Amino acid sequence: MRSGESVQGGLPAAVQEYEQDWLRRRLVFVPRPLRFLAVGGCGLITDLSVFTAIPFHPEHPLIVRLVSLACATVVTWRLNRALTFNASGRRQHDEALRYASVTAVAQGTSFAIFTMLVLSVFAWLPQAALVCGAAAGAVIAYTGHSLIAFAPVKPPRTAP
Repeated sequence: MRSGESVQGGLPAAVQEYEQDWLRRRLVFVPRPLRFLAVGGCGLITDLSVFTAIPFHPEHPLIVRLVSLACATVVTWRLNRALTFNASGRRQHDEALRYASVTAVAQGTSFAIFTMLVLSVFAWLPQAALVCGAAAGAVIAYTGHSLIAFAPVKPPRTAP
């Protein structure tokens, strides 16, 4: 190995970068809404898995849902940033704050729908309430992430 070349996970960094680029080059042919839905599916699986795995959720489903939602949010942010949206040109910290703002609105809607359903119609099956809330939140999230979180930085206007 040459000096200055790092190894992560047993592979040189250049090899790992090439493999990631290979995936990104293939994903360019998949429409962005489908990539968003795939990432959302990963987030939903994370959400459902954490929600179902935490004991005592029949007694405290709302608290457990907050934990599972937080885990799913981290997963979807990283995957959306890597696979769904183009680079915005913002620092990662700024983009994360924008993502968190949009996600708070989308997840708030999702949680409100979940709460209404789990305390009434779907008390017997909280996972169904979770899926209904997630579907509503996905519409808000896609729109917000496209227009706010991952929107490209606009160049400064010049006076005519």
